[in-house]
Amino acid sequence: MRELGRTVAEWLGAGHRVAVARVVDVHGFGAVPAGEVLAVRDDGARAGELLRGVADPVISGAVPAALSGAPSVVNAPVGESDAVAAGLACAGSARVLVHAVSDASVWTALAEGSPVALATSLVSGESTVPGSPDGPDGAVAAEASRLLAAGATGRSVVGDVLVDAWVPTPSVVTIGGGVLAAAIAAQAELLGWAARNVSTVSEAVAEVAAFGPADVLVLLDHDPAMDEVLRVGLSHGRGFLGALGSRRTQAARRERLLAAGVPADAVGRVHGPVGLDLGARSPAETAVSIVAEVLATRSGRGGAALRASDVAIH
Repeated sequence: MRELGRTVAEWLGAGHRVAVARVVDVHGFGAVPAGEVLAVRDDGARAGELLRGVADPVISGAVPAALSGAPSVVNAPVGESDAVAAGLACAGSARVLVHAVSDASVWTALAEGSPVALATSLVSGESTVPGSPDGPDGAVAAEASRLLAAGATGRSVVGDVLVDAWVPTPSVVTIGGGVLAAAIAAQAELLGWAARNVSTVSEAVAEVAAFGPADVLVLLDHDPAMDEVLRVGLSHGRGFLGALGSRRTQAARRERLLAAGVPADAVGRVHGPVGLDLGARSPAETAVSIVAEVLATRSGRGGAALRASDVAIH
């Protein structure tokens, strides 16, 4: 998304007209990433991708009108063979909003790696950066705030307004090294997340102080000196803060943080022992359980089996 944001901002800065296509909703296809954008310049140049390109013929037909100020919501059905050939799980259909953009601020924010939301009317194509939930578009702004606070790219429809919230790719910082840190880094790589390991208090404090809402800390080192890292992380209130260790280790850490003046509700934000109860034994399995808790937390899910839940799968 950073590259896409940089490209669209450059196009707008050079005076080009630009249309973008964004998914409103999907039925089928399996798991489709949220926040996908296809941008088309007035001379036909393209950046980004939507639904692995299988909806391009339908989208392309709506671009000229969008560039002229006539947005549209187009239906894009895709058959089984075309969907599978493109790498999607199965056949499906999507509604796609195609509209012009002119404000470079959203795209510049994406280029800089900043979390940003965009709200666009499905009727008029008018786009705004959502403001305060107390403002005239309170419901839209509140939904944008909720999506951004979840720490993951997501979309929603409020009335006749499409809200996309783009959050930078998570960065996972482990403190302590060893085979578990390596296993967590491997899991992060599979998810397309960045991962790095640090070993000193000063390095870790610097990392956590710069955290955004999507970032993840996994404290593997039980040294009480590392409490400072959690204290700084809790004071900023951003990101996922996890700590390895037995329940006895967690209780001792909690008492130290409370004695240092950290409020009890803030201490409760530390995920410790970190990880979901999957029966993990090996470092690789433990890394899966940790990443699973990060995913469940940022999406507001409890980590239960899908067959035991009636919430939407995606």
